[in-house]
Amino acid sequence: MATGLGRVVGAAGFAYHRVMRLARRGRWPLTIGVRIIVRDGADQVLLVKHTYAPGWHFPGGAIDPCETAADAAARELREEALIETTTTPVLFGMYLSLTENKSDHIAVFATESWKVIDGKARPLEIAEAKFFPIRDLPKGTTGGTRRRLAEFLGEADQSPQW
Repeated sequence: MATGLGRVVGAAGFAYHRVMRLARRGRWPLTIGVRIIVRDGADQVLLVKHTYAPGWHFPGGAIDPCETAADAAARELREEALIETTTTPVLFGMYLSLTENKSDHIAVFATESWKVIDGKARPLEIAEAKFFPIRDLPKGTTGGTRRRLAEFLGEADQSPQW
């Protein structure tokens, strides 16, 4: 009898945890994305302004199915700024953002080896992509972007929160 009861309790527990996991997923969807820090030889950093969100950000976006995070960072850089990294981007850190009822994980990569490529930028997604002096970022640069850059430059301790 204990064996049968154990199965019932075990099955009920499994069902409960499955339902709770699905409920949490409905409230806090798990997303994973990338950003990439690109510097030039003149102590400048690349930022983009999206058409759908305020502020200046590092290039980045979602990871596509069957794509590594590093590949996604390189792809987003190509698509958003017409810049191609000539080496594999290096992972700088992983961050968690709990805004907008999401559990958003952001992998931040960096590259200093790149080239400009021909092509057409995404005018419906990217309003501007420009290099700015690291010490004189444009008005509207997001707090997360500023914090990641300070960490990257060794001017602040690295935090797990975006």
